Amino acid sequence: MIDLAEDFAREVSPFRRFARNEWAGLRADTPMTLTGADLEEVRSLNDRIDLAEVEAIYLPLSRLLNLYVQASQKLFHASNQFLHITDLKVPYVIGIAGSVASGKSTTARILRRLLSRWPSHPKVDLVTTDGFLLPNAVLEREGLMQRKGFPESYDLPRILRFMSDIKSGERDVEAPLYSHLTYDVLKDQTQIVDQPDILIVEGINVLQTGRPPRDGRGIPNTSDFFDFSIFIDADEKDLKNWYIERFFSLRNGAFKDPKSYFHRYAGLSDQEAESTATRIWNSINLVNLKENILPTRPRADLVLRKGADHKVRSVFLRRL
Repeated sequence: MIDLAEDFAREVSPFRRFARNEWAGLRADTPMTLTGADLEEVRSLNDRIDLAEVEAIYLPLSRLLNLYVQASQKLFHASNQFLHITDLKVPYVIGIAGSVASGKSTTARILRRLLSRWPSHPKVDLVTTDGFLLPNAVLEREGLMQRKGFPESYDLPRILRFMSDIKSGERDVEAPLYSHLTYDVLKDQTQIVDQPDILIVEGINVLQTGRPPRDGRGIPNTSDFFDFSIFIDADEKDLKNWYIERFFSLRNGAFKDPKSYFHRYAGLSDQEAESTATRIWNSINLVNLKENILPTRPRADLVLRKGADHKVRSVFLRRL
């Protein structure tokens, strides 16, 4: 039987789909400014991205974003001229979302380096929303430790104040920092964001929206402050496999540090490690993916669809 709804969705879509080779061709004459050493510095654990992937996927993307930023700056100046005002410098904000283990952190760091090396030498900053998680003490008190990473585990008012200050052109805006070793927000440690040309905001739920109130007075969403948004997409089974692979690498590495929150997992056997990682994935990360992360995919301006080998197979770009 033909699924008319699915067929209609394929025919009527706000996105244009590009196969990998089609997208790679849009690089045009964009020079390669990332080195092998750069890639080693920005690559996340178990992410198998190479320079060929950067050339095929991320150089065209950096070219597109550079064009969007330039167009946005022209519109900004035109608006100021119309209003007879001189506003403070306002960053172009790029949001990057996707599941745990999808590779969004690597994507964010690669784009930061590529964008900062365009001839105009824009200042590019990167902020992760992990720092905006509620401290473990608060999560434990509220019974939310097993919901860490879910929308309710974030300090939403603080995120919104940060984004509002950024888009108001404020200087020296503070963003909290997070330690993946201690699995907690770092006390009294912040990152200063001082009027960059571009700000990349990376996090699993940055495209999340709240339920609209009946009186129309709802608080804004983090994504309301984005100029462009990217979603890193992959099949559930691949995400699960990547998560388990990363768990094994951490067991053999970071978990061995006595300061690690997960130090108790360092002595697990291979079978125990796989069982533990699978349980965590199924009970927490998969639930968050299905309930909160995946439903936000249609809200992105661009979707990078990965295959089992971590390589991007197709790109979906929202029509203007």
